[in-house]
Amino acid sequence: MSNQVAVVTGAGSGIGAAIARELFSRGYTVVVSDIDLKSAQKVASELKGAVAEQLDVTNPTASSELVNKVVKDFGGIDVWVSNAGISKMQKFVDVSPEDLKRSFEVNTYGIFYCGQAVARKMIELGIKGKIINTASMAAKQGRVPFLADYVASKFAVLGLTQAMAFELAPHGIRVNCVCPGFVATPMQDRELAWEAQLRGTDPESVKKLWINDTPLARLETPEDVAKVVAFLAGPDADFITGEAISVNGGAYMD
Repeated sequence: MSNQVAVVTGAGSGIGAAIARELFSRGYTVVVSDIDLKSAQKVASELKGAVAEQLDVTNPTASSELVNKVVKDFGGIDVWVSNAGISKMQKFVDVSPEDLKRSFEVNTYGIFYCGQAVARKMIELGIKGKIINTASMAAKQGRVPFLADYVASKFAVLGLTQAMAFELAPHGIRVNCVCPGFVATPMQDRELAWEAQLRGTDPESVKKLWINDTPLARLETPEDVAKVVAFLAGPDADFITGEAISVNGGAYMD
């Protein structure tokens, strides 16, 4: 897999950082991007030859500029992983228009803008690349408490992935998404605290609920997701496109 270039958004921590490390371990040149440049730099410093770039995925101009910079610096982009995402737990009736807008701006529009920018460049350069979007278990079921705006934005990611895959297939570009479950990340720590408060209990009790909902009986790790992303990025997945791969220990089966 040497000489292949991969860009990962939201890679300053959590799932994104694990994806960057996994792709690096498989020989990719990795561009670690995040809205928090210091976090991206910290991850990139672990990976010889990796570079860190700041990216606000809600800015379509910035997304195009990063694509152009990576192509200028490395000659092309073979894999793009749109992983950046946010969540905020609250009751459906309490979700403000501002919160709803922000969820879609980051979780859906960001994937649209990045995917559009990199697809244009792949087509221009004749690169039969891979685009991988991070969706969620919440992209396949609405039975998720206190995350109505997040659920809606992630359902949109699943549909967008299929639409991208269909239109980009004639160019040899494969587009898929991964749907993680209860992943142990800093984002999850915040969600544990939020859900505990909303349920009137404590974070440890909520964590037990999540584990009990997972047949494999443990919380998911970022590395569990990263390995599936690496599979989708590699040659073994060359005939897979438009798919939403569940990586959740059986917490949701489709």
